[in-house]
Amino acid sequence: MGIEQKAGDMGIVTASLEQVVNWSRSNAMWPLLFGLACCAIEMMGAQSANYDLSRFGMEINRASPRQADLMIVAGRVSRKMAPVVRRLYDQMADPKWVIAMGDCAACGGVFNNYAIVQGVDEIVPVDVYVAGCPPRPEALIDGIIHLHEKVRRMRLDGTLREPVHLS
Repeated sequence: MGIEQKAGDMGIVTASLEQVVNWSRSNAMWPLLFGLACCAIEMMGAQSANYDLSRFGMEINRASPRQADLMIVAGRVSRKMAPVVRRLYDQMADPKWVIAMGDCAACGGVFNNYAIVQGVDEIVPVDVYVAGCPPRPEALIDGIIHLHEKVRRMRLDGTLREPVHLS
């Protein structure tokens, strides 16, 4: 007989510390302003009243990496911009996550040349890839939901409890 049966209808909530921490991390992510190209317009559109990212606890995009824990790389990253992206990532507080938004951020897109980084995962570790050129705000919101599921499955040391199976 567990505490749920003994407590009855007294309104007692039972959860592990890991579940509470991951719930609070996933529902209070603060994204870093980092739009590089046309995908940034769609990222701004996701903040509008039609899509409303504030329902996920993301009311304000932060301008300082020290206040952010989610970097959304929206658009193509040039070789000149790569050290800046890495510096901003390093200045973010742990735990931190990265979403690569758009084909250019994921794999260089149509820009297959020496000046464009062929995937932002060469610079920073990416947690979620959002496909499209440019992806719609709904796709970014779907990527954020997948990131929330991943964060809820994490242990306190940063490793995953079980593999993430996204449909």
